[in-house]
Amino acid sequence: MKIKALLLLLGISACHLIGYAQKKEFKFGKITPEEFQIKASGKDSAAAAIKIFDVGNCYFEISPSSGGFVYVYERHIRYKVLNKNGYDLANYKIGLYKGSNSAKEDLYGMDAATYNMVDGKMVTSKLNRDAKFTEEFNKKYTYKKFALPNVKEGSILEFKYTIKSDFIFNLRGWSFQSDIPTLYTEYNVKIPQYLTYKTNFSGYLSVNRTKHESVNATYVNGLNSTATYDQYVLENVPALKDEAYITTLDDYRPMLDFELQGTQFPSEPYKDYNGNWTKIISGLVEDENFGQFVNKNSYAKSVLPTILKGEKDTLAVTKLIFDYIKNNVKWNDEHSIYASGTNPKTVFEKKSGNSADINLSLISLLKEAKINAYAVLISTRDNGAHPGFPVISKFNNVVACVIINNKNVLIDATDKDLQLGMISYDNLNHQGFLMDLSTTKGSWIPIEPTFTNEKNFNYVLALDKENKLTGKIIQYSKGYAALNLRDKYRTTNNETEFLKNYKKDKPGLELSNYKIDNLDNLDEMLTESMDVVIEDNVEEAGNLVYFTPLLFERTKENMFKHEERLFPVDFAYPIKENYRITVTFPEEYEVEKLPKGGIFKLPDNKGVFSIQFLGEGKTLMVKSTIDITKSFYTPEDYFDLKELFKSIVQKQAEQIVFKKKAE
Repeated sequence: MKIKALLLLLGISACHLIGYAQKKEFKFGKITPEEFQIKASGKDSAAAAIKIFDVGNCYFEISPSSGGFVYVYERHIRYKVLNKNGYDLANYKIGLYKGSNSAKEDLYGMDAATYNMVDGKMVTSKLNRDAKFTEEFNKKYTYKKFALPNVKEGSILEFKYTIKSDFIFNLRGWSFQSDIPTLYTEYNVKIPQYLTYKTNFSGYLSVNRTKHESVNATYVNGLNSTATYDQYVLENVPALKDEAYITTLDDYRPMLDFELQGTQFPSEPYKDYNGNWTKIISGLVEDENFGQFVNKNSYAKSVLPTILKGEKDTLAVTKLIFDYIKNNVKWNDEHSIYASGTNPKTVFEKKSGNSADINLSLISLLKEAKINAYAVLISTRDNGAHPGFPVISKFNNVVACVIINNKNVLIDATDKDLQLGMISYDNLNHQGFLMDLSTTKGSWIPIEPTFTNEKNFNYVLALDKENKLTGKIIQYSKGYAALNLRDKYRTTNNETEFLKNYKKDKPGLELSNYKIDNLDNLDEMLTESMDVVIEDNVEEAGNLVYFTPLLFERTKENMFKHEERLFPVDFAYPIKENYRITVTFPEEYEVEKLPKGGIFKLPDNKGVFSIQFLGEGKTLMVKSTIDITKSFYTPEDYFDLKELFKSIVQKQAEQIVFKKKAE
């Protein structure tokens, strides 16, 4: 590709980018006049700011207190603010982790300043003392916050700081792309010869490793050793823009992560932490917050007779234990692969816990009931895709699995409305790692939904001469649609508030006699019914009356707006929506125009949209169906999906036109 075309694709002004990348000036406070002239153009011409450079260094020191390695993380970042939407960059936040013991991360200094050109001279505004804040987020995380003054359009912002961390199992990784264009980004990592790390690259852009060499390093009492020095660079990086229906942007952002694989210190044998899956599983089996937690069976022995009442059938036993867990322990909204305690008994005493507390307790009870139950490690959708090779730190959740009728049945007890075989939306990330804790064997298994997201709408309405609609609405929800509706209903303070929220985006709707059926019967379709009066949804012009029959439920916006897409389209689950609207109209009206129906299909039966407009006598019927048969579509499918949803938006918005008879 020619350089001019490449720079146009990246969407940033070529002269500014190339000139800056060649200079690579990273001295704090040394701002060149040319930096105040930097602009964005092309696809990123509307950018709120530009990241001039973002440079990081990671290296190791010996802790004077513990005598062990700590790593030092330095970051130096400089922005050019282009418009008011970039002002938030002046508010900088750094998260610091602390363990249950004395291990912690500390911030060692923060240099920050705002630079403005005033009457041809650069004016520097440094960080004020009263613009530094500390927020205790929870027991494990503290945030240091900083607010720069005098931010304007055209300002340059600069931050430089150092963190020291005791947590060397995972080094701080590096993100080479953000939501604003970046001229130059670089990460330098020096790892002692005694430590071996796995590196994981992700994203759709290739990162250049510009250096890979052995360098001298001194850590203790002048003892000479070596370190491996790697430098990673990416230049002229376009802004990463959010897309509809993805897992997380981090799956597509070029990123680098590190996990400790092993150590070999002088006069000591090599210690393998997680060089292969067997090592990882063995470690989890021995962990008091995982395998040993599952094996604590005193509570299971005491409650199982009451739960099972002599039941022996595998499926029935599994359901009884599953329901018991869901009804006795509430999820605290935290994902984890490790239980917070060392015994399931404490979980049931507290009646709450994280996802591992709940699902490992579930496995414990199942195993005591002689059901072969397995743990499945998952990286949730917002945590990103797991790279596939042995890396434990990329997992952040665990569910259970039993085999019934030769099929894997996944079980997640964190939500009382989850059915057997249904896992939460967060967990639908396409693959999980199944572990047999008794044999230390494991394998990847598909994590695909066995339930759809299905909604059925049935409107029976009568239109009167005042253009008011009265009648009944019945709505049926199934699968994930029912799960989401149950969650909304249960988490709202009362039904009055629930109905108020329901009406919020439905102008002109008044309802009465609302009824919801099968709220607690998960095996049946969740049903809502209500009597309705609908006003202000029919337009009159002269002797013509215009009516959009799909009313509130039509798809009003095509979420696929870009001309092309590099990322897959990930709905998480198949989607079905069925609409049936029946309308009777007055004797004084006759149908002037009835839209044409149609069927619109994706290639290879990957999806279909159909709509029909039917009329007989004084009754009209509209039937519409959307069937997205897959949960995952490749970027090559994007154009067809975009066109399908374009047809949905257009056809569902078409109006029936009535003509009033002359009196």
